[in-house]
Formats: sequence, C-alpha cells, structure tokens
Amino acid sequence: MPPQISQDREVRFQRARGTLNISAASAAGDLSRLTNLRQQGSYRAIFPRPIKGTIDAVIINTAGGITGGDSFSTKITANNHAKISVTTQAAERIYRATDEIAGSMQTRLKVKSNAQLYWMPQETILFEGSRLHRRLEVEVARDSKFLMVEPIVFGREASGEILNFCSLDDRVCITTEGTPIYVDRIKLDGDVALILKRSAVADGLRTMASIVLFDKMAKAMIDGVRTLLPSSGGASLLADNILAIRLLCTDSFALRAALLPILTHLTQNAVPKNWRL
Repeated sequence: MPPQISQDREVRFQRARGTLNISAASAAGDLSRLTNLRQQGSYRAIFPRPIKGTIDAVIINTAGGITGGDSFSTKITANNHAKISVTTQAAERIYRATDEIAGSMQTRLKVKSNAQLYWMPQETILFEGSRLHRRLEVEVARDSKFLMVEPIVFGREASGEILNFCSLDDRVCITTEGTPIYVDRIKLDGDVALILKRSAVADGLRTMASIVLFDKMAKAMIDGVRTLLPSSGGASLLADNILAIRLLCTDSFALRAALLPILTHLTQNAVPKNWRL
C-alpha cells in the first residue's frame, strides 16, 4: 500500500527561481561587448549576432511561465558608451496561483554616461487566478538614452478567458542622479474584467502598453508618434527629454499592430527580430 499522507501536513509546491545579470561595455570601433553574464535557475539569455554595434540579448524563461511563489530577478547594466537591447523569447505567461502568494519579478536597469539601453520585453499575459508582484527600477545618466515598453494582456480573448479574479501590483520607477523622473503604478485586485469595463479605466479594452523614452531627441519624436497612435492611445512630454506613451487595445494582435510602428520610429528601425515573428 502507498504511504498515507497526513491531511494536517503542509503541502509545499515546487517554485521556480531565476536570476540574470548582464553588463555591457563599449569597445573599439563604436562596438559594444559583453562584460558580465550570470544566469541561474530558470533564466537564460542568448545573444543573436549584434546589429550596428549593439548587443542584443534575448531572455528565456525555461520554466515556461510564472505562478504563485515563483521569483525572478534581472539586472542589466549599460556602462559608459555601451549599447544593449533586451527582449524576451516569447510572451511571459502568469499562471493561476495555488495560494495567496504572488509570483515575483524584480528588474533593475542602469544606463551610464552616453550609454543606450532598450528594455523591450514581449507581452505579459495574465491568466485567470494569477497573482503578480512586479517591480522595474531604472537609473539613467542625464546624457544616456533609455527606451522601455511594457505590454500587458488581461486574459486570452481568443480562448474565451475572462479574468474574474486576478491580482496585479506593478510599479515602474525611473530616476536620474537619485531624483525620480517617472513613477507609474498599476494595482488591480479582484474582478479585473469588471474593472476594465469602467470607462475611466479601459472602457472594456483588454490590453495595454506603457512606453517611456528618455532621450535628448524625445521632443522631436512626439509629432511622429502621435501620427501612429490609435484613438485609444496618447503621448505626452514630461520634459523635453522624456516622452511617455500609453496604449489601450482590444486584444494582443491589435496591440502589437499598434506598437510595432511606434517602436520602429523610436528605435530608428532597431526593433528586436522576436517582435516580428
């Protein structure tokens, strides 16, 4: 007979862990080179052939997604004059949590003097019953260039999935010389589908993306961005060198169709190939 398990014994689920640490430095001939790579647990990075001297890094989550209690951390540093672009192999899936413990994603980015860092992960897809605690902290030098995009999909509409319960605590903080220049937080808990139906929230739309460009050319970029925006998007200058964009779309296909022209414009046609597959 199989051994009997006491019902009073606490059930412990296997949790996924992942750590990724990447740094880049400038090299001769306006090239950039990898100076540090640490990958542990369920996080890996691959580096396709560099384009125009920029290091391209693709993050892979070998666990296949994130659920309650999982913990992933990423640190990316672009040292002086270095250029690095970071994306993900595919959309990150946040699955149902088995208890009240949220999955955790912690990302720290540093862009030093005259460096360039593009943070361009593909969509984060939230599933019914998922719980996610996510933090993105960015430190930029005044003469650096930084671009981030964070797309979120609230359930797979094509699969008929409705988020009757979901928990998302998502915060982005960008600082320069210790001073916050951009802070954004999204906190949803409960019947997310119902919350998104509110006209002051998303008016029934189920995908969104935030884009921030920190660059001395930001002011010159805004008119071009506005010509590419759908009616459910907006772009504003927080300062002459800070451009903030928010999009809402019906589904992930419409979101990507709206994002690609904007990202192509902001990167001067340097969007990672993964985004076009």
